[in-house]
Amino acid sequence: MERHSIRLMNIKIAVSGSGRVVYPRLSCLLSILLITGGLATPALPISAQSIDVAKLDKARILKAANQYLTEAPITITSSQSPRSAGGLHDFFSEGDYWWPDPQNPGGPYIQRDGMSNPGNFNEHRRALMRLSVHVPTLVAAWKITKQPQYTTHAAKHLRAWFIDEATRMNPNLQYAQAIHGRFTGRGIGIIDTIHLVEVARAIEVMEGSKDLSAADLVRIKQWFTDYLHWLTTSKNGTDERDAKNNHGTCWVMQVAAFAHLTSDQELLKYCRERFKTVLLPEQLAANGSFPQELRRTKPYGYSLFNLEAMATVCEILSTPEDNLWKFELADGRSMRRALEFMVPYIRDKKNWPSKPDVMYDDQWPMRQNSLLFAGRSLGRPDYIELWRTLPADSTVEEVIRNFFIRQPVLWS
Repeated sequence: MERHSIRLMNIKIAVSGSGRVVYPRLSCLLSILLITGGLATPALPISAQSIDVAKLDKARILKAANQYLTEAPITITSSQSPRSAGGLHDFFSEGDYWWPDPQNPGGPYIQRDGMSNPGNFNEHRRALMRLSVHVPTLVAAWKITKQPQYTTHAAKHLRAWFIDEATRMNPNLQYAQAIHGRFTGRGIGIIDTIHLVEVARAIEVMEGSKDLSAADLVRIKQWFTDYLHWLTTSKNGTDERDAKNNHGTCWVMQVAAFAHLTSDQELLKYCRERFKTVLLPEQLAANGSFPQELRRTKPYGYSLFNLEAMATVCEILSTPEDNLWKFELADGRSMRRALEFMVPYIRDKKNWPSKPDVMYDDQWPMRQNSLLFAGRSLGRPDYIELWRTLPADSTVEEVIRNFFIRQPVLWS
């Protein structure tokens, strides 16, 4: 099998012809998921409300968390691209599907939809993904065991990213998903911080520990408040808000998660209404599919991704008085219908009616948390049993980047 190599956090790794990452040692960035055990525990008959996620995932969580205790925080200040128009503390990434023009070397990049350019600067994304894996896992380990070493270490990451002046990230994504020769940053780059959604959840859970002082919590929440202001007022932010596909969904998901952390009731209300009046009406077809995702070159992966984001929106925003899981449009479109469309193809992908994804088609589905969330909220134990049979973790960078809820125990 043909292999090529790439650099990941300054560590050389091999990539097989199928797209799988092969690691020389466990200290590599994405080996953080390799050690967690991969497949979930085989399913046993359960009811929709009886699932004990902590018991199910305990061994997986502790194995990973104990490894992460030995690894120091890494923030975006550890690397910088000469192509970035920002400074040391500004997050920078490049558009995935943009490549050098063979007819104009050195000129503006051209698009190849669905084909990720391995020459892009991705170190800030990798650092952010690392944060989004380490902190939720450490906090999940604390939630299960109450052993303080886990939150003590998680707090080091949070201070490095959001407090310490030498290493913190500026609370904006002004320079995300730039395109060489065209844009120094774009609104769609805001999708890069979906990896802060579970970090925000972990911070909320961690408030029950003693490892973040009151002053630390104030400063961390102020970072998220500042980021929310940028997300909701900047041109890049409003461009992303108005996207008609998964980008618009992920804007609502992020704003909801960060508003929940900072107790911004007005933004939470705004996100609930946007789900009802914009996301479902504009994105969900009568049969429960997402047409904007189906027309892409990775229709299966994008459909799963958007369903996962919408499910997370419902999980964050639903209240006893306003349950988004059970909300329906006048014509019956709802999250229930979205699940009914997609679940048969999660259960048996061979029946998928659209074309296969151009890359990483064999890497999906994962242990999609939309199944767990919907199973609990809609009374569907069959969804939870299916969830339990799927892979919980991956070592493939593209999967890690698009699979952003990894510790469901934090959402129990």
